[in-house]
Amino acid sequence: MTSDWHETELRVRYAETDQMGIVHHSNYIVWFEVARSDYCRKVGVPYTEMEANDVQLIVAEVSLRYKRPAFYDDLLLIRVSTKEIRSRSLRFAYEVVRKSDLELLAVGETLHVVTDKARRVTSLPAEYRNLFEA
Repeated sequence: MTSDWHETELRVRYAETDQMGIVHHSNYIVWFEVARSDYCRKVGVPYTEMEANDVQLIVAEVSLRYKRPAFYDDLLLIRVSTKEIRSRSLRFAYEVVRKSDLELLAVGETLHVVTDKARRVTSLPAEYRNLFEA
């Protein structure tokens, strides 16, 4: 499923770098969330709509592998795609790429469990599943 990447463009801010002059590792997970939220809107499943319909995607796992550093003012492409859909969970895949040279900087995944507002595990509604699969 990861052949259809959706891209979100972000510029590294000074506050996202550490004393060594590279992007602090924690920012990548934040960028994953930004790109995932943008992706959900693009495919027609904004988080606000899911939450209004008593569907929440709780992060259960995060994996992240750094390949090369990113630096202040780099323009990045955060790529996201639906990797796996199960009845009660979704897995997203990510790539962080420097736009100027298309160098792959990091890869990762997040696993989300589908719950209701009471945080009881539930099934992903078919209409959402269809939009994520399209």
